[in-house]
Amino acid sequence: MSFGCGKTDQNNSMTDSESQSKNGAVCEIDGVKRILFDGYWIRYYGPPQETWTAKKNLISGLTRRTFHHTEPGINTPGENLDRARTSYEDAGSEEEKRVNAAMLAGALFNRATDIITSVVELEDKGVHISLDNELVKQCGECLSEAMELGKSVRHFSGNEGIDELWGEPLKAFSMSTIDFYKSRYVKIAQTMRDIDRINNVLKQTLESFEEFDNAWPILIDYAEFAKLNCEIMKTDPDYFSIWPKFVTRSEQLQQLVEAILDENRGHIEQEILDGCWLFEQGRNLIAYISGARVPMPKTMNRFFDDCVEFSQGGNRTQGG
Repeated sequence: MSFGCGKTDQNNSMTDSESQSKNGAVCEIDGVKRILFDGYWIRYYGPPQETWTAKKNLISGLTRRTFHHTEPGINTPGENLDRARTSYEDAGSEEEKRVNAAMLAGALFNRATDIITSVVELEDKGVHISLDNELVKQCGECLSEAMELGKSVRHFSGNEGIDELWGEPLKAFSMSTIDFYKSRYVKIAQTMRDIDRINNVLKQTLESFEEFDNAWPILIDYAEFAKLNCEIMKTDPDYFSIWPKFVTRSEQLQQLVEAILDENRGHIEQEILDGCWLFEQGRNLIAYISGARVPMPKTMNRFFDDCVEFSQGGNRTQGG
């Protein structure tokens, strides 16, 4: 079994014709159908048919994924929408209002899912629903408001919000499935690009320290499987090979850092301690964006700032 999501300049067989250099080009590489966006060949999945059932399944799946990657406690049932809105409006402090805004966004997402589920049930009974239907309009309004409130929602790590992920259910509702799938390939390519950037900056920052010599081959593997993880659907049979490799590489990197700390326990230099902290930040960040399948630019740029400060002799341990 072979895997690969490399950039076009890393494999000459991917650039044999002019047509393969254009975004949206599709070809088979090592037995896997792939589509090209921004220099990355991404595993290709054909969009579902343009039906209410397909749209409902897509929105439901995207909503579940959004809740999975964001802070806990905001997956509010749609039937509690009115209470969620009142609590948001009556929140006592700005900090509490942010959390209530996230809960209201969750309730709006779930209300939209409830509506579109009802639309599908009516369609199945032969009742055809047009885009001008009041229920359909209300569904779109719920998703639109949820996307706006999504700016208050944080990633489960406590870092920045991930607006791109939070807005995807609305995109799936308002776009054709073909256009939505194209937009996802663009985001996946951007995510792969950022995984490569984090990987390269981390290595450049720490490669002069011999303590990390054994990390670099594993880190290269980790980044490659992180890219594979962000492109593959869980229904794909290859997922059962890719996910374990991604997880075990991550565990190996964590164990390597723990070994460095154990070997130097009691007399560890602050610089090595800071380097281990920085390495863990990079490892975690790659996992975060690989799982969300969208960039996290604020968190990534903060990580790059930490790398610069470390290189200049600053102390960034524990974010200090």
